[in-house]
Amino acid sequence: MQAQTPNLLSALIWLPIIAGIIILIVGTDARPARARKLALIFSIIIAALSTLLYTGFDTTTAQMQFTEHHNWITTYNINYALGIDGIAMPLILLTTFITVIVVIAAWQEITHRTAQYMAAFLIMEGIIIGVFTAMDAVLFYLFWEAMLIPMFLIIGIWGGANRKYATIKFFLYTLTGSLLMLIALLYLYNLSGSFQIHRLHQLPIPINAQTLIFIAFFAAFAVKIPMFPLHTWLPDAHVQAPTGGSVILAAIMLKMGGYGFIRFNMPITPDATYNLAGIIIALSLISIIYIALIAIAQQDLKKLIAYTSISHMGFVTLGLFTLKAQSLEGALIQMISHGIIAAALFLCVGALYQRLHTRQINHYRGLATATPRLAAFITLFAIANAGLPGTSGFVGEFLVILGAFQVNPWFAIFAALTLIFGAAYTLWMIKRVIYGKVLNDAVAALADINSREILMLSILGGMVLMIGIWPNPILDVMHVSVENLLQHMDISKCLTTCR
Repeated sequence: MQAQTPNLLSALIWLPIIAGIIILIVGTDARPARARKLALIFSIIIAALSTLLYTGFDTTTAQMQFTEHHNWITTYNINYALGIDGIAMPLILLTTFITVIVVIAAWQEITHRTAQYMAAFLIMEGIIIGVFTAMDAVLFYLFWEAMLIPMFLIIGIWGGANRKYATIKFFLYTLTGSLLMLIALLYLYNLSGSFQIHRLHQLPIPINAQTLIFIAFFAAFAVKIPMFPLHTWLPDAHVQAPTGGSVILAAIMLKMGGYGFIRFNMPITPDATYNLAGIIIALSLISIIYIALIAIAQQDLKKLIAYTSISHMGFVTLGLFTLKAQSLEGALIQMISHGIIAAALFLCVGALYQRLHTRQINHYRGLATATPRLAAFITLFAIANAGLPGTSGFVGEFLVILGAFQVNPWFAIFAALTLIFGAAYTLWMIKRVIYGKVLNDAVAALADINSREILMLSILGGMVLMIGIWPNPILDVMHVSVENLLQHMDISKCLTTCR
C-alpha cells in the first residue's frame, strides 16, 4: 500500500467544480470545441487522480481513510469532514470513470450551449463525490441537495419534448424525500449535539424513535434508488434526458440511494432496520418481479432500459436488507455492475437515436445486418444486463441470491425469477431490434458506430467482462467495511431481541 495523498478528497470534489466554472467562463457557442477539449482534459485528470484512492487504500482496516477535518460553523458543531471506506471508494471511482465517458459521448450529440452542458456534468461530478465522502451530516445534506440543480438543468435544457414535466416531477419527488431526511438529521443533532456521522452511529436511540428516523431516511433514499412505489419519476426522466443525463442517472445517481441506506439507515437505526427489513424485502421483490414484467411490455428502447434499472436496483435493496455479508457485497457489486451496464445500454440507444431520431422498437429490425458492430455491443450489454455468467451482471445477482437464501429460501426463489424475466425482455428486445430482415429503409442506410463510439463501448465492455471473471479487486476493497458494518449492527443480538 502506498502512502495516502493528503487533501485528495477535497481535490476530487473541488477540482471538477472549478473546472466547470472555468469552462463556463472561456467556453462560447461560437467555439464549442474549446469546451469539449477542456472538459475531456479535466475529466481525465480527475479520473487519474481518483485512482490514487485505490492504490493508497488499506484493505485491512474498516477505519475511514484519506480523512480531512476542518472547523466550519463552530456554533452548531458543523465541520468540513471528509473520509472514505471500502464502500464509498468504488463508487467514487465509478463516478470519475463514467464522467469521462459522458464527456466523450457528448462530442457530437450536443451542438448548442456546449460549454454549459460540459460544465454542468463536471460540477455535478464534484458534488456527487462530495456525497460519497462527506462525514458531516450537514455537509452530506448540502451536497445531496446541490446535486439536483445541475441534473435539473441538464434535463430541462437539453432534454426531449416533454422535458419540463419530467424535470418538475424529478425535482419534487427527490426534494420531498430530502426534507424528511433533514428533519431526521435535526432530531439526531438535538440528541447528540453533533452532526458528525460517526457519532450519530453510536447514539442509543429508543426503538420508536428509530422507526420514525428510519422512515424519514427511507423516504429520501428510496426515491433516489428508486424503489416501488416511488419509482414513477425515473422512466420519465430517462426518456426526456439527453444521453449523458441518462447515463449519469442510471450509473451514479441511483447508487446514491443505496449508499444512503448503508451510511445512515443501517448503522444509525439498526433495531428499526431489523424490524422493518421484511417490508423492505417485500418491496424489493415487487420491484424485481413486477417492474421486470412492465419492462417486457415496453415499446420505447430507452423506457425499457429505465424499467430494467428499477428492477435491478430492487436487487440492491434486497441484498442490503437481508443483512448478510454475502448479500451486502453482492448489492455493492450490483451497484457497480449496473452502473457500467446501464451506462453502456443508454449510450447504444443514444447512438441509434442520433442516427434515426426514434427510440421505438418496432422501427428497428436487422441491426446485425445494417450496423454489425453496434449490434454486437448491444447484444453483449443486453445479456450482461440479464445476468449471464461471465459478466458483471451475474456476480452481484448471484451473491445477493446466495445471501437471501440463508435468510429465507423463498426470498431467493422469488429473486431468481428475475433471471427468467431478464432473459425474456432481453431476448425479446434482441430478436426485435438486432435480428431479422431489415424492413426500414432508414435502418438499412444507418452508418455503423465510429471509432469514438467503439472506444467508449469497448472500455465499458472490458469492464463488464473483467468484473464478471475477476471481481476480487472490488470485493477485497469492500469486505472489511461490510463486516464492520454488520458487526456494528450487532446481528447476533438483534436476531434474538428484535425478531
